[in-house]
Amino acid sequence: MMDARQRRGCRASIHLLESRAMLLEDLTGIQDDMLAFTQGLGLRRFHGYIPDEMPSVLWDAEDVHESWKDFLELARASGAPFVTMNALHLEEDDIELLLSELRRSNLSRDEDLETARQLRAHLGRIGFIQLGFPHQGVMFLCELSTAWYEGYKALQEMADDLGGIMIDGSTDGSEEDER
Repeated sequence: MMDARQRRGCRASIHLLESRAMLLEDLTGIQDDMLAFTQGLGLRRFHGYIPDEMPSVLWDAEDVHESWKDFLELARASGAPFVTMNALHLEEDDIELLLSELRRSNLSRDEDLETARQLRAHLGRIGFIQLGFPHQGVMFLCELSTAWYEGYKALQEMADDLGGIMIDGSTDGSEEDER
């Protein structure tokens, strides 16, 4: 069954359920391996994130351990001039912003706030990596994430959704004149 992001034509995160990615708490080691492998293939790197709005195709890992290597080999075989790479390091500011948004929503639960506070155990760790390469006007993407990052994203999306719900005639605290 397709989730909401897939129905909107957006990509969803790859979960390598039997690989190191979901078992690890930090993807730094995998990122180091990716950098070395990319260089070994003679590919150039462009540091950047490909947003949901860009036409893209998501790599289906099929639970193959380290399938990102196959993805990078495909990039080289397709003649890609470069690969994009983006990694998310969780920082204190990220957690504080999330807590602020959850508190402001007035509908978040105490458990959600506590879950957000517990993310501090992952400060400085990499929880998400996105690889991509362009081919014929489309970005091909491979994404890896940890379980804690998926929880973080779920809380972020919930805070965003709750922030848009009208409470007492106002939304997320911003007042706009009706025209």
